[in-house]
Amino acid sequence: MIELKNLTKVYGKGSKQATALSALSLSIKKGEIFGVIGHSGAGKSTLIRCINLLERPTQGEVWVDGVELTALRKHQLQVQRRKIGMIFQHFNLLSSATVYNNIAFPLRLAGTEGAEIERKVKELLFLVGLEEHWNKYPAELSGGQKQRVGIARALASDPDVLLCDEATSALDPQTTDSILRLLMDINTKFNLTIVLITHEMHVIQSICDRVAVIHGGGIVEQGEVAQVFLKPKHEVTKEFIRSETQSEGPLREAIDAVHTGYTQAVKITFLGHKTYESTLSQVVQGTGVHFAILHGTISTIKDVPYGQLIVRFEGPADAVQVTLTELTAQGLDVEVIS
Repeated sequence: MIELKNLTKVYGKGSKQATALSALSLSIKKGEIFGVIGHSGAGKSTLIRCINLLERPTQGEVWVDGVELTALRKHQLQVQRRKIGMIFQHFNLLSSATVYNNIAFPLRLAGTEGAEIERKVKELLFLVGLEEHWNKYPAELSGGQKQRVGIARALASDPDVLLCDEATSALDPQTTDSILRLLMDINTKFNLTIVLITHEMHVIQSICDRVAVIHGGGIVEQGEVAQVFLKPKHEVTKEFIRSETQSEGPLREAIDAVHTGYTQAVKITFLGHKTYESTLSQVVQGTGVHFAILHGTISTIKDVPYGQLIVRFEGPADAVQVTLTELTAQGLDVEVIS
């Protein structure tokens, strides 16, 4: 659906030259919710703006639905852009226009007839839950309502792709969750390909199918969200994971605490239905090993439950090893951490 091939974006010239993207390649499937996460300055905003050529790459190719956008003339590009909706961190609404007219704006630009504009706007108002606010102005709306207007406006031209540029970072956690649920609903109803950039792992974990981690203008890690979240490889990814899970200091102290006899600290990951099964207690009953839970969490990645435990096993070394082997045999991911 979306292919980015060896994208490079350089700003400035000479000694003031700065590279935002460096030979970056990425493939996004039709109908998926794809997340790009990175710290400030990593290049994620430049990346998403290159997809619809609001930023034209210095080198490389951008393909959307089989069309190379970087090879199009200005008029041809304008036509193709109608297939790509975009929502922004700070909403970018017309302050002097009502909710209705903000949503109708792209339809009028495209020369849509009045009756069709009315039908489409009413349909979108209902979709985003703003049918009672159609005649209000942006200043009368909450942040979440403004973003719902932005989403409706982005959908007005029936796009195949929706780009989300830090769409929830200006919102409180509860409103963020409601916007994420709306995006998931839109993705399901219309099989819309959604690309979102964020610096919040919670956003990726909540709705994305796959994720790419951007750092220094390049992709350092990518894959299924569960794979990347539960088994991060790059240090930048690990930083994002730690920010969403445990405090490193107290946990490290618990792991390193002195105990009599043999001990082994491990991280056990449960995924799917195994999250709620009593596998751990059944295994240690059989091996006779004692354990202490140092940290634990249960959550979901999109709609898939997962659990992680940091456990210190205590007992004879051979019995501890049998325990780890049996847990692995039961389909759990076991990582020795000390």
